[in-house]
Amino acid sequence: MPHSGNMTPKTSVAPAAERSGAGRPDTATPAAARAATGHVPLSAASAVRRRELASFLRSRRERISPDQVGLPPGRRRRTPGLRREEVAQLAAVGVTWYTWLEQAREIQVSGQVADAIARALMLDTTERQHLFTLAGTADPHPHLDCPGMSPAVRAMLDQLEPLPAAVVNSRYDIVAYNRTYGRLVSDLDALPREDRNLMWLAFTDPQWRERMVDREENIRLMAAKFRASMAEHLAEPAWKTLLKRLQQTSPDFCEMWERHEVLKPDGHIKRYLNPEVGLLAFDFTHLWLGPGPGPRLVTYTPADDTTRERLARLHAVLTAETAGAAENGGTAGPSARPSGADAG
Repeated sequence: MPHSGNMTPKTSVAPAAERSGAGRPDTATPAAARAATGHVPLSAASAVRRRELASFLRSRRERISPDQVGLPPGRRRRTPGLRREEVAQLAAVGVTWYTWLEQAREIQVSGQVADAIARALMLDTTERQHLFTLAGTADPHPHLDCPGMSPAVRAMLDQLEPLPAAVVNSRYDIVAYNRTYGRLVSDLDALPREDRNLMWLAFTDPQWRERMVDREENIRLMAAKFRASMAEHLAEPAWKTLLKRLQQTSPDFCEMWERHEVLKPDGHIKRYLNPEVGLLAFDFTHLWLGPGPGPRLVTYTPADDTTRERLARLHAVLTAETAGAAENGGTAGPSARPSGADAG
């Protein structure tokens, strides 16, 4: 059973006490809770976020009828939807604590409790993400960072040919890519989907290690950007799994991870040794496909005329391969390929 949330980051209720009801927020007053745990001053922005969270919870509660969640209608209701005590019952939290939450009181919500509330209120994926954003906590069961590429995005990847382009999520999974990107350094189609991750490729893949020019500087920057991105996803299993894989496999990553450097994504020159046409230099840019630092479109624009000419040759080679496969009855597939590494 999920507990009813920490009153401050420094204290929590013991699981045994929660199951028995002792120490739950609904058995104390706000003044007593602050006296026991210490008052945490919050910024004006945090107060605005708390009020928005309170309004959002009330609106979601009022749209659900008791029969939708298996509760009896009970006596005549003065307001539509569920009562606060019914939401508290469904989420297994204290009634008083949940009331404080809808009153925008100065309390904090753990990821476990936010998850229970999201389920009780039958929130969809977008609403759930909104709840966790307003609560300022990590989702312990995150939905897909990029659940699927729309036809419009796939068409855009195709139209960008011969420029290499891909969609990358916040964990650096390569979610989808066009034909040129798929052969820029190595053959991405030949890799297992769990290995189609820029961090994994840069630190562990022999071909990427050999063909990334200025590799030492590039992987240092990548480790710093990955650390900055992971700060918002520390509790998420997929992020922890990738981090563990990198730490167990790459001494380079372990050394750079211990530096605790942080950087945000930026545009810069990237250079690769392509096995078909040789050295390629690109201006690297990215465009976010939605609000916040989630999935983004990354594009590689030739940084010089030599790269532009070589890229045209590479595109011609790949086009010929696709045509040959079609003539021989093979399945070349769409040029804007889904990677399969969609999890956020």
